[in-house]
Amino acid sequence: MLDISPHRGYSKLIMYRPKDTQERIRHRLQIAQGHLKKVIKMVEGGEYCIDVIHQSQAVQRALQESDSVVLENHLKTCAADAIKAGKQDEAVRELMNVFKRSS
Repeated sequence: MLDISPHRGYSKLIMYRPKDTQERIRHRLQIAQGHLKKVIKMVEGGEYCIDVIHQSQAVQRALQESDSVVLENHLKTCAADAIKAGKQDEAVRELMNVFKRSS
């Protein structure tokens, strides 16, 4: 029988939804860790180089996503508090240093 539902039979699947920021960050890092373990296994197994690179890129994307969640949290909490306390120059300088290091 052909399933023509919009979710192709996945309607009963439950997506993992982290509850808070720390859990979101931890979840993203666990994804990166899983991808990294796969990269190591692939290298040890002599897998095709391009496949290893693709898996390595998945590690990098997962880490970038983790960084984005950390940055978002920082902006909403620490940076916002610093700006409210009149330390906007310090907050901006700190953020600019983060971006300079990433490029």
